[in-house]
Amino acid sequence: MSAPVLPIDPETLLLPIEAAREAGRAAAESYRSNQPYPHGSFEGFLPPEILERVRNELKELPEAESIFNRPQEKQKSSYMPERLKPYTRSLFHTLNSRAFLAFLEELTGIEGLIPDPYFAGGGIHVVANGGHLDIHADFNHNGKLNLERRINVLIYLNKDWREEWGGSFEIWNKDMSAKAASFVPIFNRMVCFNTGSDTWHGNPGPVAHPNGEPRMSIALYYYTATWDSSRKAHSTLFKPRPGTADKADRQENRHAVLQNTLPPFVYRRIANRLRRIGI
Repeated sequence: MSAPVLPIDPETLLLPIEAAREAGRAAAESYRSNQPYPHGSFEGFLPPEILERVRNELKELPEAESIFNRPQEKQKSSYMPERLKPYTRSLFHTLNSRAFLAFLEELTGIEGLIPDPYFAGGGIHVVANGGHLDIHADFNHNGKLNLERRINVLIYLNKDWREEWGGSFEIWNKDMSAKAASFVPIFNRMVCFNTGSDTWHGNPGPVAHPNGEPRMSIALYYYTATWDSSRKAHSTLFKPRPGTADKADRQENRHAVLQNTLPPFVYRRIANRLRRIGI
């Protein structure tokens, strides 16, 4: 068995900062040159006993904070770290630590990365059988912290997963003309990628595990203090794949029309009401 990419101590969950920097530097050239936007996949990312302990704790989950069940995002649940068991919660804090940020900065070349202490949209993601997440670009602005979203990190928890069971993570060209890369969500694979308004990605293939097991992953997002008033914030933008039955996101299109036609203070009042009722 090869050494893990990141030598996090399985007991203390401490990560030596220089080792983290070296791991980032070693993969930087490949990561930054990948097309259609910088991304990378890392096998055996953590010492496997770390994720084994996480999987064991996740056998019992609290009530989900978010449940998504619409045409673009079906049968997906999200669990916030602070409500999970202690070891899993501690791992999330390690992945928000200075040492892990050093790894990401060396890897991506993006300086001044900031973790999200609120884990907005992050945590443990669970997609049940039949579920999927269509191709999309993520929200670009953390309004609570007024930060620009820059990096996503996904670590998969699925033992012995096969491609034919669906749920593969896909990267698409910026013009949505073709799939550029695909990664089966296998145990201890980490996928990291830069985020922007045209970094199209998702897991659109429905999960179909023969024993009904869900697709599970750790998800974290990282930001920089580079947002300014010249930028236009948007929520998740979905794009149908050509030649498929993927559904356009009419809800987001409706909000875009309202935002472009109404005064800002009027739009905010109406948008908040519409979102509360799912329109």
